[in-house]
Amino acid sequence: MALYEYVTQEQLAGFDKYKYSAVDTNPLSVYVMHPFWNFVVKFLPTWLAPNLITFTGFMFLVLNFLMLAFFDFDFYASAAGHEHVPSWVWVAAGIFNFLAYTLDGVDGKQARRTNSSTPLGELFDHGLDSWACIFFVATVYSIFGRGESGVSVLTLYYILWVVLFSFILSHWEKYNTGILFLPWGYDISQVTISMVYLVTAVVGVETWYQPVFLHFLYRDLFTFMIIACSFTVTLPMSLYNVMKGYRSNSLKHSSLYEAFLPFLSPFLLFILSTIWVVFSPSNILEQQPRIFYLMVGTAFANVTCKLIVCQMSITRCQALSWLLLPMSLVVVLAVTGTVANESLLLFAWTAAVVLAHIHYGVSVVQQLSDHFNIFAFSLKKPNSD
Repeated sequence: MALYEYVTQEQLAGFDKYKYSAVDTNPLSVYVMHPFWNFVVKFLPTWLAPNLITFTGFMFLVLNFLMLAFFDFDFYASAAGHEHVPSWVWVAAGIFNFLAYTLDGVDGKQARRTNSSTPLGELFDHGLDSWACIFFVATVYSIFGRGESGVSVLTLYYILWVVLFSFILSHWEKYNTGILFLPWGYDISQVTISMVYLVTAVVGVETWYQPVFLHFLYRDLFTFMIIACSFTVTLPMSLYNVMKGYRSNSLKHSSLYEAFLPFLSPFLLFILSTIWVVFSPSNILEQQPRIFYLMVGTAFANVTCKLIVCQMSITRCQALSWLLLPMSLVVVLAVTGTVANESLLLFAWTAAVVLAHIHYGVSVVQQLSDHFNIFAFSLKKPNSD
């Protein structure tokens, strides 16, 4: 029996009819990574469940986040005059990031290889991907940090939101068109990030203090590439694909209001968190940037997972996520100074968001496992001997 039934009977019926449909046109993915993943998957035992591969890859990203949190909790370690992160940590980060990326690429191939593909597998994969955004963004931030040659915590906050909205765009497209258009930026960024970690281990963070060209620093290149990729490639292509479907009357939902409804909760989450950042009495983002990023990224993942459930079951997206209601109260308590210890309030709310999201994920996985009569992390059948 599931902990709580987050998936409705209508959605379960939609999952029964679900067929995976995706388009991947990225040359790096098609001509380099897929052949590599096809090679790697041959070495995996056939008893290994695809979801276990997915979860292991995700945990490598969590491990990276925790490892850098230990050595660089406040993002000052890469600044001049501070004790830098040891070189071996960057080597480990590069290896773990590439392992996470590789396992994320082979899980679906293992599912097809073992004839164990299910809607639960895709939901599990994409649900963890939505949460992974915060872990790899916050970990990469430690390369530059927040010193004179680094990126301010406020700038990184807005960069994080660019990454989060870039992620949800693909699932918004699929919510409307029924097709998942895999973004080019993901593969390029994962390979690049893995290489930058390893390069940092060899040359040291001091290398990133130097300008790339004239007065253009590496931190500026980092910021420019993320924003430019999102606004010149990801966003235009997503809008084009959805508007193309709208003009051809082939969208899954009947009106532009319904088509854009999935953006309401993420937008309100952005507004609430930004109000907290701007009007914080103790400048909470400067005091606790890592925890604030974790709170925002986890809340966003929770909203996104609910969209993915609706997208896969071809059901209407909920206008508002319930998580926004207590968060509104928390933000009011914070910005009005009602709670004197703002950092303690942030820690408590972040813990509540993380636990709520884990509870939601476990409940949905258990509910779908029961519905499809499968185990999430084993290829055995529940009723088999």
